[in-house]
Amino acid sequence: ALTLYWYPKCGTCRKAKKWLDEHGIEVQTVHLVDEPLTKEQLARLHRQSGLPLKKFFNTSGMKYRELGLKDKLDRASEDEMLDWLASDGMLVKRPILTDGERVVVGFREQEYEAFFAAGT
Repeated sequence: ALTLYWYPKCGTCRKAKKWLDEHGIEVQTVHLVDEPLTKEQLARLHRQSGLPLKKFFNTSGMKYRELGLKDKLDRASEDEMLDWLASDGMLVKRPILTDGERVVVGFREQEYEAFFAAGT
């Protein structure tokens, strides 16, 4: 099953959802802030994405700036980063789309096209 971790007030998330709807693709949506991802879930998504963990941070968010994470990420361990991400859904870059094995972070049309072209 496809899951979209999102924040409905986020414009990028709405674009992703609209793209999925227009392509007749059904997804289960999870509100990232009301139902934050656990550390274990984040670790799994990170592994499956093949991306550096830094890519999972919402670097344009207020919370990110408040915590001064820009300066801390370079010295942080993976464990610390996962703790931060699990502590507040607003720190997580969104949306995150997964089919349980593959993971796309953020929304770019070409990435979504490639994801579905590869078959789910």
